[in-house]
Amino acid sequence: MLTKVVDLRSDTVTKPSEAMRAAMAAADVDDDVLGSDPTAHRFETEMARMMGKEAALFVPSGTMANLVSVLVHCDTRGSEVILGDNSHIHIYENGGMSTIGGVHPRTVHNNPDGTMDIDKIVAAIRHPNGGLCYPTTRLICLENTHGNYGGKCLSVEYTDKVGEVAKTHGLKLHIDGARIFNASVALGVPVDRLVRAADSVSVCLSKGLGAPVGSVIVGSKDFIEKAKILRKTLGGGMRQVGVLCAAAHVGVRDTVGKLADDHRRAKVLADGLEKIKQLTVDLTSVETNMVYFDITDPLISPGKLCQVLEQRNVLAMAVSSKSVRLVTHYQISDRDVQHALTCIEEAVEEILSGNAKSEHLTNGLTANSYGN
Repeated sequence: MLTKVVDLRSDTVTKPSEAMRAAMAAADVDDDVLGSDPTAHRFETEMARMMGKEAALFVPSGTMANLVSVLVHCDTRGSEVILGDNSHIHIYENGGMSTIGGVHPRTVHNNPDGTMDIDKIVAAIRHPNGGLCYPTTRLICLENTHGNYGGKCLSVEYTDKVGEVAKTHGLKLHIDGARIFNASVALGVPVDRLVRAADSVSVCLSKGLGAPVGSVIVGSKDFIEKAKILRKTLGGGMRQVGVLCAAAHVGVRDTVGKLADDHRRAKVLADGLEKIKQLTVDLTSVETNMVYFDITDPLISPGKLCQVLEQRNVLAMAVSSKSVRLVTHYQISDRDVQHALTCIEEAVEEILSGNAKSEHLTNGLTANSYGN
């Protein structure tokens, strides 16, 4: 009898592995605000090398990683950033670039594959002679993989084209690479090549890589030196942070090689969901570790389905009035996937039969409650 909770809400829900806990306990630490923590230094050096950039900086969260990056590039109030209208930075990060940095977002329509049309990006760039009336364009932001479009991957060819646009117009390119290693694995492109065109990249360590806390920013040495100051300004300077970097190192070392299995299991989930008459899945949209499915029967709401699933120890996330999201991660097994599919089918039948009990959801989620 399977009694564990199969948590498919997000890949942020993983618990530290035994190897991570051991590394944290044994970490050689010092004061990182003073630049003295050896474990943090080694980890940042390794991440910079992996990403093909000069330097790296550990920060507490992905939101801070993106905010610091935007503010380094847009160091003058009244700067403008071109980014997708459905991007994580624009929707889920509290408008930090505006409220804290005085930076204006200029949105371009995101296509279903997560891209923005190149010609629309170019059209959004402010004319250099318009400074009297308009903000000054300084930065373009991409998101890879794109969370709101089911973990779609931006190709290296597309990223290079956007990089050329940025370079031609004297702009910088930042990639919100919260799940960039998922993209690298799915595309079969080394991660350093995938982000070569970018001036900065944020990488979340607590999503697909399974670390308990943190993100890392990579870029030039000059960029990272400025980022350190902003990290301190925003309250992100931490002392013996090597404890967290040690766990992150284990995540990068041990989990990148498991991402392909996460992607395979997501496809198995999608295939199984498509066989349930009341649900529909775009199978071609499942490229990495996310599965979005729509409910076609008006008698079943996403919230109700998630509620009944929770009673069976399966956690899912309702993301709209008709859609539910499932996310695989390294602590989801093949058996868990099959169990989840069985429970979803049973939950659908229970709701339609009128036998479903109404109980308060304990997982703390409402529809589209946060962009993990």
